[in-house]
Amino acid sequence: MIPVHPDNREVLGRKCYPDLASIPGKVDLVDVFRRAEATPEVARAAVAKQARVLWLQLGIVSWEAHRIASAAGLMVVMDHCLAVEHDRLID
Repeated sequence: MIPVHPDNREVLGRKCYPDLASIPGKVDLVDVFRRAEATPEVARAAVAKQARVLWLQLGIVSWEAHRIASAAGLMVVMDHCLAVEHDRLID
């Protein structure tokens, strides 16, 4: 996990980056905890970073973000909690 937040330098003891572009190296999955209207911008950043998955958390749906990411070949998940799905799949 690599936290991204424009105002924090550290989250849960881990170095925090101001944006996706600042993360060195590859990013596989971008897990988004933002309002739906902010997600198209995140989708564009995920595409630019060549992520493989754009994941919008529970309650977040943006068809524009979905269109941007899927057009670039990213898998898109909307309105699902990553932790819940992980637990469900490993049981």
